[in-house]
Amino acid sequence: MTVTTATVTTAPAAPAAPLGALPEWNLADLYPGIDSAEVRRDLDRARTGCIAFEEAFKGRLAGMAQQPDAGRALAGAIKQLEALDDLLGRLISYAGLVHAGDTTDPVRAKFYGDVQDQITAASSHLLFFALELNRIDDALMAAAMADPALGHYRPFIEDVRKEKPYQLEDRVEQLFHEKSVTGYAAWNRLFDETIAGLRFKVQGKTLPLEPTLTLLQNPSEAVRRKAAEALAETFGKNLRTFTLITNTLAKDKEISDRWRGFADIADSRHLANRVEREVVEALVGSVRDSYPRLSHRYYALKARWFGKETLAHWDRNAPLPKVATPTIPWDQAKDAVLSAYGQFSPKMAEIAERFFTDRWIDAPTRPGKAPGAFAHPTVPSAHPYVLLNYQGKPRDVMTLAHELGHGVHQVLAAKNGPLMAPTPLTLAETASVFGEMLTFRKLLAGIKDKKRRRAMLAGKVEDMLNTVVRQIAFYTFERDIHTERREGELTADRIGEIWMKVQSESLGPAIELKPGYETFWAYIGHFVHAPFYVYAYAFGDCLVNALYAVYENAHEGFAERYLAMLAAGGTKPHNELLAPFGLDARDPNFWQGGLGLIASMIDELEAMETA
Repeated sequence: MTVTTATVTTAPAAPAAPLGALPEWNLADLYPGIDSAEVRRDLDRARTGCIAFEEAFKGRLAGMAQQPDAGRALAGAIKQLEALDDLLGRLISYAGLVHAGDTTDPVRAKFYGDVQDQITAASSHLLFFALELNRIDDALMAAAMADPALGHYRPFIEDVRKEKPYQLEDRVEQLFHEKSVTGYAAWNRLFDETIAGLRFKVQGKTLPLEPTLTLLQNPSEAVRRKAAEALAETFGKNLRTFTLITNTLAKDKEISDRWRGFADIADSRHLANRVEREVVEALVGSVRDSYPRLSHRYYALKARWFGKETLAHWDRNAPLPKVATPTIPWDQAKDAVLSAYGQFSPKMAEIAERFFTDRWIDAPTRPGKAPGAFAHPTVPSAHPYVLLNYQGKPRDVMTLAHELGHGVHQVLAAKNGPLMAPTPLTLAETASVFGEMLTFRKLLAGIKDKKRRRAMLAGKVEDMLNTVVRQIAFYTFERDIHTERREGELTADRIGEIWMKVQSESLGPAIELKPGYETFWAYIGHFVHAPFYVYAYAFGDCLVNALYAVYENAHEGFAERYLAMLAAGGTKPHNELLAPFGLDARDPNFWQGGLGLIASMIDELEAMETA
């Protein structure tokens, strides 16, 4: 991808011999370029539209609610808000995706920062709406929602009114909003640009983060060790910056939580996820209680496969000995995922295929490109985009399946409009993890060789442990950091101590955490971008395990019910969405069922060892 002062263009991906030609996304579906007239036009439309909306409705919602046609009048206002939300979302999505393509490019960074500034200024004129909506008397609002025009927006209104106990006086809300650009958003950007600029020296090569992390899955123990040491060395040199970012963002969150009146450090996340605290606590408790029968048992088994009593931390995700790790070309990965999706639901495969044919995917690894992977929904008037760093590993195929699951979900939910399409994080991970499971089961069914089958099953167990055990350990780490930060700043050494404690507890005695591992907290972006996000992965994985069990026992009509659940977007809470499948996340046995699937896979691996 190249950048000029006039536009952002995407050059055709150069064929990589073992992988084939990797696709790069076409952001022109959003805007022609960063200096295009269309961007300038929409920024101006956003500014003037938000000001006009404020002039039309500020101070008037209470009076509108008392009119005979209150439902129609309020619905008209929300429809205008919806259109503005879509416009603002298109602009910031484009800027964010351009920036993700190369976070080290100063032209892109400036564009992203400038758009963020202008969107924040424009959207400040919309803050009054939710605040005034929440001041309308419950009885008046209920009566107004009897009108079908306003009743359509009931899920949005009810979600907004759940925020009522935590909203502040209008000018304070405006201050929080405007200061976000120079507050947490600025620290997020510093983290992103710092991470993208890091380089790691491994055996004479200087690599960015993603290829270095991938080396931890290299068949050679020497390469894995060198990669881990390079990670530790570079992270160590930058700990001062990462420690400052961590302390600042934890304090920033504490200030916001205190002003808003959240009782627990994670309550704001639970509210955003529309999930009860006790449900999350039940999940976390169930996973932590299961550490011995899951991660501790599996890593002890893996150590035996390597002929050792313990494995160094750089061997945790190592491929199994004496089993070749194939390099999977892009077209083969694409076919595997689409075939698995199509076997479950032709409609699901049809939606997923558009990501390939319409260039909605950016797959190559490039210097400066954002690490990891994501599916960005953008806005309902456009379509999602998927970012990968594809390097041909079996896990990369699972990542493709994961992100396309998100993408399919986002396409199906778009019909609900920008205010009601977004799904709480706990349910957002359902489609992605289910997509992984479909792909895994499809691939596993085609493998007859015992060694390859064991390797694939072990890889899936490791992915599930990374999704469930590792993410709950991350959640525990975050809780400890945010709790201790309330008493004062944490040093890098203290953060490292907390990290080592929770990692040791979760991984068990078969994984030896060597010197240097105490720095590995530094690159986890979720800690920075979305505090306490991580439990959503475990929630989604256990939920999918339960859903998949229903699917295996009753195929008839399942795909239709599943796609209907995805299409609901953010219009229903988790208990309503799961009811058609006979599932209830509030049931204490629910989580044990999901964790039991992981345990049964480890049982199968142990049986292979003795067979």
